Amino acid sequence: MKRRLASAALIVLVLGLAACNRSAEVRAAPKPPSVTVVAVAQRAVPVYGQYVGQTEAVRTVEVRARVEGFIERQVAPDGANVKAGDLLFTIDPRPLEAALRQAEASVARDTAALHQAEAAVTQREADVRQAQANLDRDLAQVDNARTQEGRYRKLFQQELVAKEQYDQVRTNMTALEATVQADRAALENAGAALAASRAAIDNARAAVRADEAAADSARLQLGYTSIKSPLGGRMGRAEVRVGALVGKGDATLLATVSTLDPMYVSFSVSEREALSVWNRRRAEMQAKPGSSGITITLPDDNPYAHDGRLDFVDRAVDPRTGTLAMRAAFQNPAGLLQPGQYVRLRVLLSERPNAVVVPQAAIQESQGSASLFVIAPDQTVQVRTVRLGTRVGPLWVVEDGVKPGEHVVVKGLQQIRAGMRVEPILEMLLPTPGS
Repeated sequence: MKRRLASAALIVLVLGLAACNRSAEVRAAPKPPSVTVVAVAQRAVPVYGQYVGQTEAVRTVEVRARVEGFIERQVAPDGANVKAGDLLFTIDPRPLEAALRQAEASVARDTAALHQAEAAVTQREADVRQAQANLDRDLAQVDNARTQEGRYRKLFQQELVAKEQYDQVRTNMTALEATVQADRAALENAGAALAASRAAIDNARAAVRADEAAADSARLQLGYTSIKSPLGGRMGRAEVRVGALVGKGDATLLATVSTLDPMYVSFSVSEREALSVWNRRRAEMQAKPGSSGITITLPDDNPYAHDGRLDFVDRAVDPRTGTLAMRAAFQNPAGLLQPGQYVRLRVLLSERPNAVVVPQAAIQESQGSASLFVIAPDQTVQVRTVRLGTRVGPLWVVEDGVKPGEHVVVKGLQQIRAGMRVEPILEMLLPTPGS
């Protein structure tokens, strides 16, 4: 009897302990983890084209020697940033300085000869005036002598004067007529001398003009010994060194200077996309001049700080490639863009309405596929494989896999798994960039 009572007590004790353990397990059941979710939304998102472009300077100038001589100095170091008019090189100026002095001496010599010729003309003009005055005087005397000869001839015929008197008057008239002939010859000679002096002046003036042109040319050639930058930008590596002979037989290349700000980026788009780019540019130029939605990524994968504007569209599609060449211009105040760089361009083509978007934080990518956690109506976790479209800032466009209004997890992904019940906390979806 005592053994039966002990067994019954033991059974009651075991059952009691089991009941206590079940109660403790019920009290210790874990609370569902909290996760942050956002609602899948539909947004109008921009559609971009991705291209590879190459930078090129707006202007590139080859700096060449324009006179023959030896490089005396390289003033601007290789790779220097220069302004228009900055001195880059000097060529030994001494031979050209001597040539200029010689040309200036020729100008002085022929100018003196010109002054002498002008003085000679002045003298010849005086000689002509004197010869004319002599002729005029002697013509008047001849007229008087002829009148007197006529009167004496009548008196001689009337035998009122002696023959000797008449002969003297006639001889005087003949002598005066001979003097007039001599005066005419002297006047003609003076005129010829004046013409010759005037011709000498023309020759002297021509010589002075030629000398002055030679001096100007020598002065210009001397100026070419100071080689200055024709534009602002960056000078490349010098092609010559101090002491080198340049300009002998050809215009020796000394260096190349390229502008840096702004900078062109050339790229090509397909014929289909070219129409979208052109239409978008025309619409944006009407709404907001100067904006064309063009950005670039630098070779180090960092975005460039300045947006570009479409600067050039070629006249025709290349039939070999089916592409159209375009060019964008970017401000480059810090000089980060260098001519010849390859960059990635993103060009706004159009806008896609009602695109399904989710935050980038919701996407899990593994082995080429993408998935996310969706919260079912019963607050359990589902895993969905999705097909992604383009990335728009912090959002992904989802082509297939979720529907607008469904809740996807963006925070707390590490603590959940498929089928788990969770406590969702709704958060607002980030705005679409540019909206």
